[in-house]
Amino acid sequence: MNLGQFLRILRARFGLMCAVVLVVMAAAVAVSLVLPQKYAAETALVVDAKSADPMGATIPSQLLANHIATQVDIIGSERVARRVVELAGLEGMPQFQQQWQEATDGAGDLREWIGAVLLSTLEVKPARESNVITIRYTASQPEFAAMIANTFAKAYLEIALELRVEPARQYAQWFDERTQGLRENLEAAQKRLSDYQRKNGIVSTDGRMDVEAARLAELTSQLVQVQGQRAETRSRFSQAGSADSLPEVTQNPLIANLKGELARREGEREQLLGRLGPNHPEVAKLAAVIASLRERIGAETQRVAASLGSASRMSAAREAEVAAAVAAQKARVLQLQANRDEIAVLQRDVESAQKAYDQVAQRLAATNLESQAQQINVAVLTPAAAPVWPSGPRLLLKLALALVVGGVLGVGSAVLIELIDRRVRGEDDLVVLPDVPVLGSVPGRRLGDRPARARLSNHTAGAY
Repeated sequence: MNLGQFLRILRARFGLMCAVVLVVMAAAVAVSLVLPQKYAAETALVVDAKSADPMGATIPSQLLANHIATQVDIIGSERVARRVVELAGLEGMPQFQQQWQEATDGAGDLREWIGAVLLSTLEVKPARESNVITIRYTASQPEFAAMIANTFAKAYLEIALELRVEPARQYAQWFDERTQGLRENLEAAQKRLSDYQRKNGIVSTDGRMDVEAARLAELTSQLVQVQGQRAETRSRFSQAGSADSLPEVTQNPLIANLKGELARREGEREQLLGRLGPNHPEVAKLAAVIASLRERIGAETQRVAASLGSASRMSAAREAEVAAAVAAQKARVLQLQANRDEIAVLQRDVESAQKAYDQVAQRLAATNLESQAQQINVAVLTPAAAPVWPSGPRLLLKLALALVVGGVLGVGSAVLIELIDRRVRGEDDLVVLPDVPVLGSVPGRRLGDRPARARLSNHTAGAY
């Protein structure tokens, strides 16, 4: 079937098409008159993404679209619908109870069924280029539609606040439990540190360490001095065989006087020997004096040498004493160093426990503050009011739709009838017939002439 054949069919079946269109439009008018009128109430919510909450958190601009889409899903959720049923007291209304009984025979939960009914006529639509969310509810009564739309907004605000506060409360409870354990760990670490300090008598490890280290340095210096003195006295004592050369002997004033007296007496003796001879009593007397002086010088020299031995022994004793003090002080410093290392470990344990406790305590304070929040960043922009004019059924829209549907059905009916009862309406219809030659064509019908279809039919009959 080409376009020309299709147009000829439509022209021939035009009356049928018009009848189908009129029937469909009449049915649409009848349905519109029978259906009850619907009223749509709208309330608008605004999402304030720029204003910070009490905790200082904001919604990033790149996540704002996702946030608004999430809020739309929350508004259309069953949880919000159940809260609407509770707030509006719909489960106590007889009409809903009767409808529930008729629809489910009393099976299931009444609140869930009413919530599903409410969601079936609820429309939640976000604005394209703004932070406004529109809640639209359609009902047969304008006051009921406005009430349900406002109740949906109120229920959503309550649920949104609960969704925000409930996780914060759970986190606060968890952080509180953790805080107790961390507080016990901190107290145990502090007790170990204080017990160790009390046991070892340590008040300030740094100051005491400095004092003990200085004392060790001083004792070490004294030990070095004593060791030097002992080495010197030992060297002098080893030279006691030639005591006359010892500085203590040469510098001794008594020995020096005795040696001077000895030299003077020996000089007198030499003079007397030259004048009187060795056997003279004066020479013998002077020799006795010289011998006495020499004995005194020797005794004094031995006494000085003996004093060097005593000094050497005293130096050795002093060295041993200072060395013992140095060893004891060194042991004390090493012990203090070990104590300081142990205290450093205990202090690090205390600091770690304190840091962990402070962090959890800080998070606990933040979550406690967030769990006590009473506001969210969504507010009602425009509450719903009872609509004056109905939103449906829309007669003009239904008539336009009926016109389109009727036209399609009319065209389909014409083509279907034509296929069932095929007619020859032009030369194109003869071409498709087998073994039927076309002898000629008749011009279009004129006033008073017979229909061209009849003449073509007779002509084709003669051809057969």
